[in-house]
Amino acid sequence: MKTPWGEPALTRFPEDPRDRLRAWDASDEYLLRHLAQREVPLSGSVVVVGDRWGALVTALAAHRPTQITDSYLTQEATRANLARHGVEPGTVRLLTTQDAPPERVDVLLVRVPKSLALLEDQLLRLAPAAHADTVVVGTGMVKEIHTSTLQLFERILGPTRTSLAEKKARLIFCTPEPSLARPANPWPYTYTLPDGVGAVSGRTVVNHAGVFCADRLDIGTRFFLGHLPDGGRGGRVVDLGCGNGVVGTAMALANPQAEVLFVDESFQAVASAEATYRANGVRGHAEFRVGDGLAGVPAGSVDLVLNNPPFHSHQATTDATARRMFTGARRALRPGGELWVIGNRHLGYHVKLRRLFGNCQLVASDPKFVVLRAVRR
Repeated sequence: MKTPWGEPALTRFPEDPRDRLRAWDASDEYLLRHLAQREVPLSGSVVVVGDRWGALVTALAAHRPTQITDSYLTQEATRANLARHGVEPGTVRLLTTQDAPPERVDVLLVRVPKSLALLEDQLLRLAPAAHADTVVVGTGMVKEIHTSTLQLFERILGPTRTSLAEKKARLIFCTPEPSLARPANPWPYTYTLPDGVGAVSGRTVVNHAGVFCADRLDIGTRFFLGHLPDGGRGGRVVDLGCGNGVVGTAMALANPQAEVLFVDESFQAVASAEATYRANGVRGHAEFRVGDGLAGVPAGSVDLVLNNPPFHSHQATTDATARRMFTGARRALRPGGELWVIGNRHLGYHVKLRRLFGNCQLVASDPKFVVLRAVRR
């Protein structure tokens, strides 16, 4: 990536030679160009929110920025990119969206996330640290910045305007008003599940901002809940890509003898899963882990994996995540262990599972979704 501060070599995480997606885009380049051309003073506390793969903090490492991200993969990519660029460990402070934000922010750079709720939560958490002289610049692709995005900046921080578009990217300029009356932070959001969804019927769900389908049960998960494996089998169960933890909590309620591992690459998701599990007073053993799928889980140590894989990486459509999840599940499962997957019919997961496991059974289907079962031989 060419920047006014050099040309760092950047990769996503985990590195995959087959992955043609870059670790930066035109909105990152536009923001960095603006900072250099306008000679924005990058002094004091520089905070970067939503940096996708560490592109921004790697370019700005000389200014000792703080990165705030919801993504474990982003943190790992950032560490690798900083090391590749010769940046000493500790130069860039790496925080998650679950950590306490800095007490003072002099420069706030925001890579607009896909989730408006996550943006709302982060701006509300950071607003008390901003002051009248704080420089606030947001960036994103034109298709990511909507009227609602600008209204959020204006409602939480102060007067907001946008730049002209360059290479389908746009900047957001905001002038903080410390005296602005801000709304209370509505996150995390809690709701009650409907009847007819198995063991979790009428149970409580806790969603932190940015977790998929934050205010209701999504139709895919509802369908999956109606076709989960029978309880009573005990063993070690993984809710892989757990989101708010509804699926893993359902298995724990139906099968108190099971040990359930909730894992997701989103810090917000794992916090939601733990809050959902605790809110329902589930008896049994559970573990909550932020990580890259089943990396770090011992081979042959798992009896059952439940998975609803995402098919987007930010704005890009890709099956790379599902492919890694399926491969990780096969490695982690004991012989005879099972992977249960829900997905949209058109994604063709049955082909990938047959290729990897040598078998795949259709458990249930409707016009939109399929539930598939593959057994580790």
